[in-house]
Amino acid sequence: MQSALRKLIYALLMIIASIILGSLGFMLIEGYGFRDGVYMSVITFSTVGFKEVQPLSDEGKLFTVFYIIVNLGLFAYTASVISSFLFEGRFKEIYKTYTDKKALEKLNNHIIICGFGKNGEIAGNGLGVSKKEIVFIEKNADVINNYNNEKGYQLLHGDAVLESVLVEAGVERASTLITTLPSDADNVFITLTAKELNPQIQIIAKATERNTEKKLKRAGANHVVMPDRVGGSYMASLVTRPSVVQFLEILNGDQNSEYSLEEINHNLLKDKFKNLSLGEMDVKNKTGATVLAFKDKEKGFVFNPNSEVVCDEGDVIILLGDKKSLKAFKEAFVE
Repeated sequence: MQSALRKLIYALLMIIASIILGSLGFMLIEGYGFRDGVYMSVITFSTVGFKEVQPLSDEGKLFTVFYIIVNLGLFAYTASVISSFLFEGRFKEIYKTYTDKKALEKLNNHIIICGFGKNGEIAGNGLGVSKKEIVFIEKNADVINNYNNEKGYQLLHGDAVLESVLVEAGVERASTLITTLPSDADNVFITLTAKELNPQIQIIAKATERNTEKKLKRAGANHVVMPDRVGGSYMASLVTRPSVVQFLEILNGDQNSEYSLEEINHNLLKDKFKNLSLGEMDVKNKTGATVLAFKDKEKGFVFNPNSEVVCDEGDVIILLGDKKSLKAFKEAFVE
């Protein structure tokens, strides 16, 4: 697209240069004034055949012949470039590129996913419940052009390894970056660059080699996922703990269950419920949802917490419930 746009700009600049040179030629050879020179240059270039300002001298006739021959080639080139924009939909693509760029500039607290492969697309589908804008960066233009973007993702064509592409995706304003590229080296480089541009960003990186995990952590990744290891553990669990796996699938929404897990940060609670104990909040009786776990900012996770646990600054409540009970909790407890 940038190459086609450059061709159009070059063609327009050559037209302007040709008119300027033609005007100067007629002014110097025939002694025309500026307006007459421009007039002669334009009617000659456009081949409309209007009458000359005054009869041309022999030198003026030779210059006009040369000027017409040169402009025939220029006119043919310009016509081909403009035709490609009209009949190949280039103007529409340029407009879409412009609007997409403006939309990216307005994003804040969004999620960036580097790589639109299987892992990237699955991650995007799973993030639908987050209600956050998602930006995919994909190097292969065919992947983007052939994707039926029903979910309204922001799709950015570019190499995520390049700092300029990450900046265009709004990495400095993003809350999370997920990098799922097949190359571990690329994922490490993206992690380093993103963390430098936005020290507060949360980074989740994919790794294929075990020794890459430490490198990604040192580079600034908050979490490192190894799909092969996760897949192997999952298959083993299907043999040793099939009911547990089925239960977890239900909670993850993989079996179209009404039940799911939800996490609520302390800062999202209404003021009157902040710094209360779970017993005082009485979540079960008020909403039907169950407090399955509690994440203390210092102690970590507390499973099946007792009623004396106090929800304080930086803590997180993990809830289990159906859609109705979780909705009731948000209406009653969340600001």
